[in-house]
Amino acid sequence: MAGRFVPRTTAVPPQGPVAGPRDAASAPLTRIWTPPGPLDLRLVLSPLRRGPADPAYRALPDGTFWRATRTPAGPGTLRISAPGDGRISAAAWGPGAQWLLDGLPALLGADDTPDAFEPRHRLVALTQRRRPGLRLLRTGLVMESLIPSILEQKVTTDEAYRAWRLLVRTYGTPAPGPSDEAFGKHGLHVMPDARTWSLIPSWEWHRAGVDSKRSATILRAVRVARRMEEAAAMDLPEATARLQLIPGIGPWTAAETLQRSNGAADAVTVGDLHLPGIVGHALAGNRHADDEEMLALLAPYDGQRHRATRLIMLSGHTPARRAPRMTPRDIARL
Repeated sequence: MAGRFVPRTTAVPPQGPVAGPRDAASAPLTRIWTPPGPLDLRLVLSPLRRGPADPAYRALPDGTFWRATRTPAGPGTLRISAPGDGRISAAAWGPGAQWLLDGLPALLGADDTPDAFEPRHRLVALTQRRRPGLRLLRTGLVMESLIPSILEQKVTTDEAYRAWRLLVRTYGTPAPGPSDEAFGKHGLHVMPDARTWSLIPSWEWHRAGVDSKRSATILRAVRVARRMEEAAAMDLPEATARLQLIPGIGPWTAAETLQRSNGAADAVTVGDLHLPGIVGHALAGNRHADDEEMLALLAPYDGQRHRATRLIMLSGHTPARRAPRMTPRDIARL
């Protein structure tokens, strides 16, 4: 924050150009793309959704998906649909429109290699046959996934989703294009840029329910945002190491980020509260499995362990829910 004084009674306004209803009349750029095989848009894009009211993502009942993001070329809005003829139809608005359309195949798994996956368990094989449209997406954007992953550290998903929603709506910018027309007053928002994240006052983090440890980790990351974004072009070991140079970013956060930004098929989420028990239950009948046992069970899928866990989650063969193991906190009231 050097060089700028922020009054304690004034919130920092969003930085950068504000896109809104005036952009709605702008003609979008469009693209038609034919995927190389079966493609289920909902399965592919669902990892980008951060809660049912995510201000940067919408999935409509008609099978249309909207995404607002901050690209290297600037803010952009992407609308994707599958007309039913085997092709994918996309439209994009804003300075980042061309970047989003150029990256459409990678986003929808064109670089993924599902044919390289060999099921070693009957449950996994059955799920793979039932879900032929599953591909691992690749956004090519690290900070977009890193910041919400940090918000999800050691809290319930509801707490993390609330924080993401409040911060993006308050400090982000309205998405380019017809967002307001399509979604009303709660239209899509593009997440803040690195500078804006760094200028959010401490009391606003507190109001969003984000403790000082997580907010400090985000502040450290945004100060080197360009270096973080370079990880999108790295192999998994190098990308993981790059992210974990930031204090507060460990294996769990790195994996959750690189699964989305890099389409990392082997980025298994270690340190998760529930995943070891789910994998243990599905593959060995042990709902009390820990990380060590989970990794042993996933060893036959080396190179594709993230895909294996996605298929296990999609199988529906998960242990019955018991009482919550983590109690939501509301630090904003403290």
